[in-house]
Amino acid sequence: MQRLYAKLIVCFGLLSMLSIAHAEVFLTVEQARQELFAKTPMHKVDVTLSRAQVKAIKKASTVRVLTPKLNAWKTDNNEWFLVDQVIGKHEMIDMAVAIDSSGKIKGLRVLRYVESYGSEVRYIKWLDQFNGRDSSEKLLLDEQVDNISGATLSCRHITDGVNRWTHTWNEVLRHL
Repeated sequence: MQRLYAKLIVCFGLLSMLSIAHAEVFLTVEQARQELFAKTPMHKVDVTLSRAQVKAIKKASTVRVLTPKLNAWKTDNNEWFLVDQVIGKHEMIDMAVAIDSSGKIKGLRVLRYVESYGSEVRYIKWLDQFNGRDSSEKLLLDEQVDNISGATLSCRHITDGVNRWTHTWNEVLRHL
């Protein structure tokens, strides 16, 4: 009988973990590129940040650079399309970022969201508040950026990501 109870407890534990952990894929990289750049031609650019560049971006944005290797594409008009990640509450959020030739955010899209709640950060209306933002101001949640109740950490980290991406453009990409 004790074995049966032990097995049931293990089964219920596994089932409860499965119900919490789920990933929602909202867009592929290509779908996000189409939404943000339509049919604008672009080419992949290999960008690996130097230690000095990582340090400069972190100092300017006050946000840690997660990886020195950028997943980046560039248009002939010097616009950039980045695929990157920010942390949600516990898991990574895959993001697509469009930056225009003057370093302003042209658009953001959430590609994949793994947290059990808070996926409202994918809504275009919320993401659009970043459009036109650049490295000239440090964006702060609940100041320049509206929060979403129940998704505060995801909102904060996407805001931090925007600060990092605009400073990455300012420190590195605009020179390429």
